Amino acid sequence: MDKLIKNGILVLPQGHSKGDILLQGEKIKAVGGGISYDPEGIGYNPLNTEIIDAEGCLVFPGFIDTHTHFQLDNGHFTSPDDFASGSRAAILGGTTAILDFATQNRGETLAQGLANWHAMAKDKANCDYGFHLAISEWNQQISREIKEMAAAGVTSFKVYMAYDNLRLKDSEIFQIMKKVGEIGGILGCHCENGDLISCLTDQLKAKGEMDVRNHPRVRPAQVEAEAVYRYLTIAEMAGVPVNIVHLSSARGLAVVEEARSRGQEVYVETCPQYLLLEDSRYELPPRQAAVYVFSPPLRKPADQQALWQAAAAGQVDTIGTDHCSFNITGQKDQGLHDFTRIPNGIPGVSHRPQLLYTYGVAAGKISLETMARLLSENPAKLFGLYPRKGVLAPGSDADIVIWDPAKTGSIKAETQAHQVDNTPYEDFKVKGAVRAVYLRGRLAVDDKGLTEEGKGCYLARGKSLLFRQK
Repeated sequence: MDKLIKNGILVLPQGHSKGDILLQGEKIKAVGGGISYDPEGIGYNPLNTEIIDAEGCLVFPGFIDTHTHFQLDNGHFTSPDDFASGSRAAILGGTTAILDFATQNRGETLAQGLANWHAMAKDKANCDYGFHLAISEWNQQISREIKEMAAAGVTSFKVYMAYDNLRLKDSEIFQIMKKVGEIGGILGCHCENGDLISCLTDQLKAKGEMDVRNHPRVRPAQVEAEAVYRYLTIAEMAGVPVNIVHLSSARGLAVVEEARSRGQEVYVETCPQYLLLEDSRYELPPRQAAVYVFSPPLRKPADQQALWQAAAAGQVDTIGTDHCSFNITGQKDQGLHDFTRIPNGIPGVSHRPQLLYTYGVAAGKISLETMARLLSENPAKLFGLYPRKGVLAPGSDADIVIWDPAKTGSIKAETQAHQVDNTPYEDFKVKGAVRAVYLRGRLAVDDKGLTEEGKGCYLARGKSLLFRQK
């Protein structure tokens, strides 16, 4: 049966206005103001159409979170949110697709790394999903595999400049950039200077200063800005566009804008935590402060302001969550006297749309259209999913979020959808919430919660649609 969503405020790239959306099977059939019965078949057949009244609601394209780490094993702990619970939390919040980071561990091929993540996600995901591939080792065999990964639907990759078990040499990053450029993909980077972090950590350890409040002291904004500069210098030499994940600081942003002024094509992601939380959280009692141990760490209010302004001005391209949940009890609390033993990461995949709507749109910092660009359109374009995903348009997947702006509430760990015992947004007041979510035309979330389990599909992706090209 077809579905007709009527009377909602449609959030489209060109603006928002009242209108209707006709869904036929898994696709959007028509979008417009007042779709009605048409004997020529352009409209809808009232005998074979379910009418959904969205009066008073906003209608968004399904949100896309392009930065999650489900079921992450860091060598000591495994994050509690697997693909079943993580994707369940995602779609309950309006996120209909995620891109998780599959990692090629040292000694593995890229194909082995990808196969490991496919095994974790298959038949478990409640929203659609795809993978980036994080490369931790580079050689001629792995170089040859880049083209094979593109054929398997993986066209985005990641490298690290921090973490001893993951980071690569600058020369290797240069070679990876060139190879990813050849397939029309995009390379992202965790930009922090790993050598400086290790040195600063050793200095604190020698002084016995290893409690939680020292976590941001070893990862100041300078180590991010330096790594961003180095990464973009390498990209300039390689002659390819690149992506920076979880940018956290005004200093890092300034480096990006300077590179763009020279004509470089640079894409930037930030995360809700860098827009809404500040580094005073590390002064809380250790068990509470441990919630906020992730990398890069929280920054100053001035950094928040700079990132909000950049998001409104189109200088930030996507907002992901870097969702990587760990429990306080039995996991994060193991490092209360040695912050280097605290597993890095926070939950957030469910809360991202509410946080952006409440503290962005409703607060007057960004528009509805900007929210849709950051959470839907730009992620789809950058990562080879557009126009299948990311837009309310005929022929696109019928991934629809009906959003009730009148709903209010607060975020609490005990009631959140994430499978973890904490949230960095405890007691945050929120405005707006999901009324219904459609995943490829099927009702996935209603007022009672998730309607079906395990209906997510793997997303094989194509080339990046580089929307910053002149």
